[in-house]
Amino acid sequence: MPSPAALRIALISDIHGNLPALEAVLADLDRREVDRLFNLGDICYGPLWPRETWQRLQALALPTLTIQGNQDRDLYDHDPGLLPTHPTLRYDVEALGAAGLAWLRGLPKTLSVDEIYACHGTPDSDLVYLLEDVGSGDAQLRSEPELRQLLPARSEAVIVCGHTHTPRSLRLADGPLVVNPGSVGLPAYDDLLPVPHRMQTGSPAARYALIERDEHGRWSAELLSIDYDFESAARQAERNGRADWAGWLRSGLADVPTAA
Repeated sequence: MPSPAALRIALISDIHGNLPALEAVLADLDRREVDRLFNLGDICYGPLWPRETWQRLQALALPTLTIQGNQDRDLYDHDPGLLPTHPTLRYDVEALGAAGLAWLRGLPKTLSVDEIYACHGTPDSDLVYLLEDVGSGDAQLRSEPELRQLLPARSEAVIVCGHTHTPRSLRLADGPLVVNPGSVGLPAYDDLLPVPHRMQTGSPAARYALIERDEHGRWSAELLSIDYDFESAARQAERNGRADWAGWLRSGLADVPTAA
């Protein structure tokens, strides 16, 4: 049997409309002779540059496979009655227009190609964190038995996911390599669901990952942190009324929210 061809794939996720962060990541991966790009969802939502981000991705020459995330679904499947009281949602829906929302709607939720299975959250849900448990209020790595419960038996050598904005790579015993590249565009946030918790990387850098298959068929991962002009993104968030996003973008830190 012939040896598998060497392959290098870039993983990006959770851009959240942060065009300067995306440009910095694209410039970095452009010099790394990448064969393909996987975009793992949550592409446009946020008080930043949703339409410009969508248009930039449309213009990529690099072969790209894209799946949708939960906040992509929030945009194309939004309740119009929410728009008057949710200014960020309204801003994104108006900026993307019918064409942008149709593009998001048409994206697959998962995909499998080149020995890789891609999902945004878990294979069964775009809302569930795969690698992290947040019951304590902070992200803790799940145990291997917990991970196996969330990962139905699959034949792929690599499973890639996003959603948590937390860069992480691990290999299950006698199982696949599991990689979350972290977030290109939002290094921290807080949320009330499933319990009040925060996700934070501790720096404003943009994150992405490379996965590589060598000539012997073995896969490895590299997690990357890229500096960019985060202050421009923070100012854009402030212009659009989101001081919380501005703080996250500047620091990579968040507070655990108080339950309502």
